[in-house]
Amino acid sequence: MIFLIYNFAKKISVFNSKIETTNQSLKIDFNKNIELSVKREDLIHPFVSGNKFRKLKYNIILAQKQQKNTLLTFGGAFSNHIAAVAAAGKEVGLKTIGIIRGEELYDKINTNPTLSFAKSCGMTFKFISREAYRDKTNLNFISKLKEELGDFYLIPEGGTNDLAVKGCEEILTEEDSKFDYICCAVGTGGTISGLINASKSNQKVLGFSSLKGDFLNKDISKFARSTNWELITDYHFGGYGKINDSLIAFINKFKAETEIPLDPIYTGKMMFGIFDLIKKGYFKLNSKILAIHTGGLQGIDGMNAKLKKQNKPLII
Repeated sequence: MIFLIYNFAKKISVFNSKIETTNQSLKIDFNKNIELSVKREDLIHPFVSGNKFRKLKYNIILAQKQQKNTLLTFGGAFSNHIAAVAAAGKEVGLKTIGIIRGEELYDKINTNPTLSFAKSCGMTFKFISREAYRDKTNLNFISKLKEELGDFYLIPEGGTNDLAVKGCEEILTEEDSKFDYICCAVGTGGTISGLINASKSNQKVLGFSSLKGDFLNKDISKFARSTNWELITDYHFGGYGKINDSLIAFINKFKAETEIPLDPIYTGKMMFGIFDLIKKGYFKLNSKILAIHTGGLQGIDGMNAKLKKQNKPLII
């Protein structure tokens, strides 16, 4: 059952209840007796969808409990997290501030789909250099932000903290215990950590990294309470925000066949990886696989704008 949540302020009880989403079984014959289903977390909310809602849920509860009136967070030019925080803040009546990586973006707000959306939700911005952005977790840097911008509730880049992991633990339900594998895209490690903590001991959780390198293993280990997981690092397509024609073609074909849209940064890479691993025989015969659709579809417009400038195929 899918509960569509459109106003956090009017439905505060939503924060204190579990939101369950449906699993859509894919009618695809892999010739290996493998079943693949997609948990439609992208349908939770039109703007705060998927893991963004899960990560923000308990952080917003705490911010309200502490009587904070402002949320402050960090992100890049096309950050799903920035868009989600702005939308959530608008709906619960909290001010939002985005610390944006890249001073050159200051005069590009109105031409950037993500930033213009966040602005329309009432978010204000502070643009800083990439060098300064590296200090985003430095306590002195945070103190200076409070001196300049006033008191705020801090949400880290990507939203991952203990409360975010707690929210992501609610993605899986008892019905999902029938699956052998749980798959998700990985950016900061919060979502997969919640899935690991909520999974059964006989299940394996696979994280498909959208970033180049295996450094996320360490980040995931900070929050994960079990060892039944593996980080797959072969499907980043060159790194964060990097794509190619093969990925675009896959995303478009997948949508045409299933009516499920995928984003190019996270879920598209995850699903491409799942299909490839099935072909390569990674999964045992008769496996039941559950792929978590973590949303992020707002990033498609920004990616298409870049692709159009390069005269490349667009994501439909």
